[in-house]
Amino acid sequence: MRESNWIHLFQQMPDLLAPTMAKDHPNLPVVKEEDCYYYGVDGKKYLDFTSGIAVTNIGHRHQKVVQAIKDAADRLLHGPSGVIMYESILRLAKELTPIMPEGLNCFFFANSGTEAIEGAMKLAKHVTRRPYVISFTGCFHGRSLGSLSVSTSKSKYRQYLQPNGLTYQLPYANPKTCPDGEDPDVYLARQLEKEAAALFAHQVTPEEVACMILEPVLGEGGYIVPPKGWLHKVREICDRHGILLIFDEVQTGFGRTGEWFAAQTFDVVPDIMAIAKGIASGLPLSATVASKELMQQWPLGSHGTTFGGNPIACEAALATLEVFKEENVLENCRIVGQYARERLDELKEKHAVIGEVRSIGLMIGIEIVDPMTGEPNGEGVMNILNRCLQKGVLFYLCGNQGEVIRMIPPLTVTKEQIDDGLRLLAEALTEYENEMGFRSFEAKMTGR
Repeated sequence: MRESNWIHLFQQMPDLLAPTMAKDHPNLPVVKEEDCYYYGVDGKKYLDFTSGIAVTNIGHRHQKVVQAIKDAADRLLHGPSGVIMYESILRLAKELTPIMPEGLNCFFFANSGTEAIEGAMKLAKHVTRRPYVISFTGCFHGRSLGSLSVSTSKSKYRQYLQPNGLTYQLPYANPKTCPDGEDPDVYLARQLEKEAAALFAHQVTPEEVACMILEPVLGEGGYIVPPKGWLHKVREICDRHGILLIFDEVQTGFGRTGEWFAAQTFDVVPDIMAIAKGIASGLPLSATVASKELMQQWPLGSHGTTFGGNPIACEAALATLEVFKEENVLENCRIVGQYARERLDELKEKHAVIGEVRSIGLMIGIEIVDPMTGEPNGEGVMNILNRCLQKGVLFYLCGNQGEVIRMIPPLTVTKEQIDDGLRLLAEALTEYENEMGFRSFEAKMTGR
């Protein structure tokens, strides 16, 4: 399509797409993606630090994945599993098993993270015969009514929908709340014990709770990394009461935290996992994963799918796993993630609007605050993101008030690309501080 036709079509977007689909940030018109870059209709090359919201973990359009998709399309386009059976879905289950936390070896494939969450909660309720679910404040698990009932990152997602999911919430661990001198692992685990005891004493008995569900690292809710001891306490409480533990690893999975899954990063094995996003490098695919023993209690007809485990998507996932192993992607994530954190810590020392830098692997959150009050500053984030976009680097946002810049580059990103992106971010931060009359820490030190 010629550029003029593309632009004309883009201008019709408000009429063609629902506002809730078309109003996200930044609506960059692109014609191509490659590796760590988008190519805009405007002819500019944009460094992408979003990975399609943590999806293209091995970069955009990796040639091994592209070739696998082309070859697969010559054989099968659609395969409703059960009606027919095909090699790629079985091979994928076999290849995923060794990289999963121990004991999670049986799969129900679907299309999206939300579907994987729905499957996880249905499995837990079916197996335990218990009605209630406990989630954690700030977590995001999806937008269908079931997953929405346990999503609490923003109230606007639930507005007017009243999801009736028979759910209760506990506070998510935030190391920022730990008093000076206290060990966050010990303090937040102790707090959770008290909070759970109060919930069980006043609102729901533990014998009625099917599962606890949480993101092992808070995603859309602000990229908050909990202490390992807190997650171990969650596991301990579940074990004590026969409650199944569900990890939502839709965003943290497939290398984002430096290991295959955050469960391995924190050394906590859940009973059920929901995986998606990075699994197939951009094709729709997800899975609810549990032990064979649990899955065997989920009989035919209790769950189902038409498109789940599409044969082309499964081939893309198999190719993605090969790239991870051949190119040492996990090691690169750990090394470059640490490098990025060091550079961002240096930026924080120079820019008064940076409140906290939170990171694990290449899952990085940069909190933006009003330096006069320390309060979260979502408007500032949008200003900075737009400046970054104009300079040629794409970030995203998260947090309850949109106060966190979300930095989630492909796990194949290089140190040089990190330097390029953070240089542009530093320029945007300086311009924003100057516009708002905020003096950077560097200016305060030098008296400029």
